[in-house]
Amino acid sequence: MKTAAPKANQIQQNWYLVDATDMVLGRLATQVASILRGKNKPYFSPHLDTGDFIVVINAEKIRLTGNKELSKTYQRYSGYPGGRTEIPYKKMLEEKPEEIILHAVKGMLPKNILGRLIIQKLKVYAGSEHPHGGQKPQILSLTN
Repeated sequence: MKTAAPKANQIQQNWYLVDATDMVLGRLATQVASILRGKNKPYFSPHLDTGDFIVVINAEKIRLTGNKELSKTYQRYSGYPGGRTEIPYKKMLEEKPEEIILHAVKGMLPKNILGRLIIQKLKVYAGSEHPHGGQKPQILSLTN
């Protein structure tokens, strides 16, 4: 018995529009990561990029549950001694709300070349305007 792998001409990639207003960050990120990988399609293959493109708007209106708004921090390290930087969630939400969703979704993708290819199909915008009107994205309502 052979396993059927999709050919390049059989893979159809659609564009979807997701409004992040009042959505919980983790729940939004898991559903977006699943669609980016293509797990919602019958011909999903873990070694191929079978997923769709996703445009997320209103990233500044995302919310967290519990006490995470006060305690969550984002860290990065420059590689030099004393080069660790911690940014609180509130400051990140004010300055770069797109990075919050990108960081959450990127953590749920494979840590290899395929994951780096898949994350490029995610477009996140702070406001309700986006430049992808030419692709005619379909509105996707995710459960909260």
